[in-house]
Amino acid sequence: MSKKATFFIDQHGCAKNQVDGELLVSYLRKKDYVQTFDASQADLIIVNSCGFIESAKTESLNAVMSARQMYPKAKILLAGCLAERYAADLTESLPEADGIFGNGDLSQVYKVVEPLMRGERALLVPEQKGVCCGDRDLLLSFAGAAYVKITEGCNNRCSFCAIPVIRGELRSRPADEILAEIEKLVAQGVYEINLIGQDLAAYGTGSGDNPFGWGRTLLPAGTPGYVGLSQNPENPDLLAESGLCTLLKKISALPGTFRVRLLYIHPDHFNEDILPVIKADSRLLPYFDIPFQSGDDDTILAMNRTGSKEKYISLIQKIRAVFSDAAIRTTFLTGFPGETDASAQNTRDFLQAIEPDWSGCFPYSREDDTPAHDFKKQVPKKTAQARANALTEIQAEISRRHLLSRCGKDYDVLVEEVLARSQENPDEGLAIGRAWFQAPEVDGSIVIRYDRSDPKAVKAVETGRLVRVHVLSAGDVDLNGDFVADSELNASIAKSTLQFAEDLIR
Repeated sequence: MSKKATFFIDQHGCAKNQVDGELLVSYLRKKDYVQTFDASQADLIIVNSCGFIESAKTESLNAVMSARQMYPKAKILLAGCLAERYAADLTESLPEADGIFGNGDLSQVYKVVEPLMRGERALLVPEQKGVCCGDRDLLLSFAGAAYVKITEGCNNRCSFCAIPVIRGELRSRPADEILAEIEKLVAQGVYEINLIGQDLAAYGTGSGDNPFGWGRTLLPAGTPGYVGLSQNPENPDLLAESGLCTLLKKISALPGTFRVRLLYIHPDHFNEDILPVIKADSRLLPYFDIPFQSGDDDTILAMNRTGSKEKYISLIQKIRAVFSDAAIRTTFLTGFPGETDASAQNTRDFLQAIEPDWSGCFPYSREDDTPAHDFKKQVPKKTAQARANALTEIQAEISRRHLLSRCGKDYDVLVEEVLARSQENPDEGLAIGRAWFQAPEVDGSIVIRYDRSDPKAVKAVETGRLVRVHVLSAGDVDLNGDFVADSELNASIAKSTLQFAEDLIR
């Protein structure tokens, strides 16, 4: 190439896909490709797609066709889960894409980009390899926060889910790699670490896993024959514990000012041994994202899950017995094949019984290569959507009450965005941030009001910084509060960042 090619990444899908996008950016930059944030200036546009459910697939395909129409001179590469899942079909049926690249081994992206940029039609679906994570030159999340992937793939085989088809069997990342990445991110000034994987509870239980170098395969809690670690080689006096528990203990031993949130823990083998570890370290947040999917026993069984409404209620009770202020998020799938009106009512009753802070509700999507695709008694889409709407209404009322309980209290809030000043009151500043009980993207935010005539406030309210906020009022999803002071934790974060810079100079 006579000049350095520029590329633009169009990001779709979940947090795991965001990490993949960050890695794609890093790998290409290391090959001297230049990233642009203006698609009209890009020689290459990468659509990092989602292939999980029908609506997400449609959105990703539309993004490719829109890019082709708007930027006819650019090369278009379809990457991500949709590319991995339907590579052969899309090579023929999607001429708008100049290339297709699966997500099995992201480090090979240049092998498809280089021929594509020479004018060749390129296809590459690398073999699934390890866990796609590692050093990233650029984070696509808001300042001060990052996702750290600890597993890839899934072995749960829920009958509705295509993740094993797309991402493959469960593979766990070595603990030393995870710890090193967290240390580096914290030293660079990242305060919030969000651990992600399809099921964090299964960490260390893949057939080829050996995350602690102990040479043994672990079993996820709750599975037949579960014994955890009958003996911990690092401390023979310890009783059995799950891989996730051991990992959290190692994270807790790290120095520095940070907070860690766990995202996506399968309810059938929730690691109860993590509760005292989280209790012992305030940096480990009592935020639990547990996708129950249904509160009806027959539906749960048909989903190829081993839990029950009673067991799931008991799990929430156990968590709240340890953390009275625990933040609970879950997900529901409505209109699963065979779900009756009575089944749907059971799920509504279950939602009201557990009262999560947040929940997402999605109509069932009939996915290729999943057992549920061929189940009889498919539920009409309108019925599934109506049931999702009913759950959404129940959750909205629960969330409002929980948010009201936050009013009158002070929280450390991570500033994500500083907004333009108010036209009605030029001295009033506005910013958006999140407290510990709000996960990025999926939960509500806190609207921060501050005095722009106060130099201390203006200096404090910057993206990526923590501020102390007094919550005054609650809406349906978000909270509103006044800036109180710069968080005392910022001094510790700044110290870690300075130490990192000094280490680089040395």
